[in-house]
Amino acid sequence: MTELLEEQRESWGTRGGFILAAVGSAVGLGNLWRFPYELYDHGGGAFLIPYVIAVFVIGVPMLILEFSLGHFTQRAAPGAFARSHRRFEFVGWWSIILGFVIVTFYAVILAYCFSFLSFSLKGMLTGGELPWAGEGLEGVQNAQKFFHETYLDEIEGPALGKIRWNIFWPLVITWVVMYFCIFRGVKLVGKIVWLTVPLPWLMLLILTTRGLTLEGSITGLAYYLNPDWSQLAKATTWRFAFGQAFFSLSLAFGGVMITYASFLHRKSDLNNNAAIIGLADFATSFTAGLAVFATLGGMWFVTQQAGHPVRIENVVEGGASLGFIAFPYALAQLPYSAWFSFVFFFALVTLGIDSGFSITESVLAAVVDKTGWRRSVVLPVMSLIGLAIGLVYITQGGLNWLSVINDFIDGTWGIAFLGLLECIVLGWLWRVDVLRRHANERSDWRLGRWWEYLIRIGIPIILGSLFFWSLFDDLTQEGGFLRSPDGDWHLTNCVGLSVMVLVPIAAVLVSLIRGRLNAAPRAEQASESETEGRLAGLFALFLAVASAAVVVILLRLAILERSEKYVLWLSLPPALVAIVIGNRLLDKFSRSGSSPSRFARWAGMIATMDISGFIALSLIYATGSKEPAQLAEVVHPAQDQLSTVSYVILGLVFLLIICGFGWCFYRALTTASAADSVQEPGEQ
Repeated sequence: MTELLEEQRESWGTRGGFILAAVGSAVGLGNLWRFPYELYDHGGGAFLIPYVIAVFVIGVPMLILEFSLGHFTQRAAPGAFARSHRRFEFVGWWSIILGFVIVTFYAVILAYCFSFLSFSLKGMLTGGELPWAGEGLEGVQNAQKFFHETYLDEIEGPALGKIRWNIFWPLVITWVVMYFCIFRGVKLVGKIVWLTVPLPWLMLLILTTRGLTLEGSITGLAYYLNPDWSQLAKATTWRFAFGQAFFSLSLAFGGVMITYASFLHRKSDLNNNAAIIGLADFATSFTAGLAVFATLGGMWFVTQQAGHPVRIENVVEGGASLGFIAFPYALAQLPYSAWFSFVFFFALVTLGIDSGFSITESVLAAVVDKTGWRRSVVLPVMSLIGLAIGLVYITQGGLNWLSVINDFIDGTWGIAFLGLLECIVLGWLWRVDVLRRHANERSDWRLGRWWEYLIRIGIPIILGSLFFWSLFDDLTQEGGFLRSPDGDWHLTNCVGLSVMVLVPIAAVLVSLIRGRLNAAPRAEQASESETEGRLAGLFALFLAVASAAVVVILLRLAILERSEKYVLWLSLPPALVAIVIGNRLLDKFSRSGSSPSRFARWAGMIATMDISGFIALSLIYATGSKEPAQLAEVVHPAQDQLSTVSYVILGLVFLLIICGFGWCFYRALTTASAADSVQEPGEQ
């Protein structure tokens, strides 16, 4: 296949700059206030099982996939997919447009952080008093009232209400800061991240150390880590774990990692960088949870000593509330509360700004690659559009709509589904073996053929199973998904689903517009007339379609609350045969440099989804119950000590982090030493 690194393109100054920029994109606000809540609300330590699978079995291999695609094509996401095949450009634009939707509300959360940072600074200058300060239950109520009433002036229901001008100016500051971080290109970004990435880690270390030294911190850690294994039987637990992993690692949406890799030098490492970034993101999330819940444990102890005990579950709420109600209240209970509050929100700002401008940079690069317009023109226009859309989220009802769109992005049709599509397109419809060889030629350690099978079969089956399981929950939830049994439409769900449908439609329309991408050289593509393996591929396609028919019928029966468990097993054998034939044909002809018929490719894709449907239906039959759309209230037993299992979980997590980083850095040093020992021709 023709090498595509033929064009001159701006590059990162150093490997460290790229790693820090990628880590900065991966590590964001979600690590500090979103991950701890998701873990708390979905089984405590048990939540780490699906999350570890999501990060290391799916996340890191997909990071390698995106790095390889971006580096191989030297283009942002739309251009990268267009160069694999002209029909796939829409997948890249789907990613880019979804990323832009995310950054419009992500900037609003950053605006909240800037506001609370200013409140903390004002408290420092006026003697340490925070505007939401209070003890016990009164303090909790003060924090809730300050955020929902004083700051947001929030109204209930779907109405938007008036724009909150006290949030408008922090939002403007957010977009201005992101603009100046990227307006000079990735070389400037590579310098900025040396400040904005290590700094929040230092702040997080301070918060964690302070939290663990507080009396009562063990109580908080018990709420954080003591496992509730029953939560693993719920589709929502797995869905939120995978959604959190994809969101945190900047996978699938925004094309961030594809874009960043496109600016890498020709000989840059790909595999080891992906592993380091995945480990750094996981370590940050887990450590942030320790900081948050250790501090909440200290809060519980202080309120108990004051005679106004407040249990942790009374202040931990979902969404933005953990960052802007529970933690501000907890900080207000500490000595020098304004100082610690300043440190916390400064950490949030520096964490969030990296992720914000990384998504913006990927959108910018995609538009510039497509049109050839100058960055100096596109970036201001794009920032103004993002600011204008953000006005919706800073109205009195804006937080409600922010939560709705965020839930849909994490939901059935969100970023995990886009990751599924990405693996199918690159695994079955293109030659993923080319990307594996490309990555291996430049990396500290090499991928085996197992990686191809993981991208082509393993990851799609896992994500497909999650998709069908979640789809079943959506279609069978109490009260209806889009319409209630009484005939009333659920406006928020209708709007959220409409956004998720309009994004791919817009992606297809943009991909049809002719631009520089259409004139760019593409990777070698299979001839439409190739017929090798047509008969075997046609037989596999027949088996896959037959299996799919059984799965669709059984899914329909399951929605109607009719179980046909024994018939389900009829769908598995033909799907397995079809996927084996399709995969074997792809392997055979990729080694010979030719391509199998399209029947084999489509047979493999359909069979992969058949197996996913089989697994999802098996899980539905096994759990035997439907989950409502809204999470049931989590009931945590009153525990003041970590269980033995929690200590084991804690030890295994730290062992994973330490050994993982140790192995990555060992491979990097070994490779660097070997390279230094090789004397190039002409060297003295």
